[in-house]
Amino acid sequence: MDPNEIKVIHLRATGGEVGASSALAPKIGPLGLSPKKVGEDIAKATGDWKGLRVTVKLTIQNRQAAVSVVPSASSLVIKALKEPPRDRKKEKNIKHTKSVPLDEIISIARTMRFKSMAKDLKGTVKEILGTAFSTGCQVDGRSPKDVSDDIESGEIEIPEE
Repeated sequence: MDPNEIKVIHLRATGGEVGASSALAPKIGPLGLSPKKVGEDIAKATGDWKGLRVTVKLTIQNRQAAVSVVPSASSLVIKALKEPPRDRKKEKNIKHTKSVPLDEIISIARTMRFKSMAKDLKGTVKEILGTAFSTGCQVDGRSPKDVSDDIESGEIEIPEE
């Protein structure tokens, strides 16, 4: 193996938990890394996403793995709800009924801007509102669909930067 070669692996992991090393082994075993150690690194890096499924990016160079969290819109929206971390094994099919302020949605849209296909921030905000609708939460105590319609009609202004 070339020591300067950089390999990038994306995988989904539950925040703050050491996943099964048997799931990691086929992906990182051939690269000469210990699945157990990488699993612990992932758990450490995703500590503040406790209980949420997040995408993790492993950058592997010279048999060293650097872990970084790639945020997804749904995990950012659920994190903005500020709910207590839940036990995945006991609580299933949870309904997120709390409300998120619109400013929070706009800041999430700014975070997700690099992934968005929208032309401007307004489109990205509407993408995040769609995610909020699918998670079941509200925006400023209203349905995300209503807020999206207001943005479309021009009643709510979205600042560009």
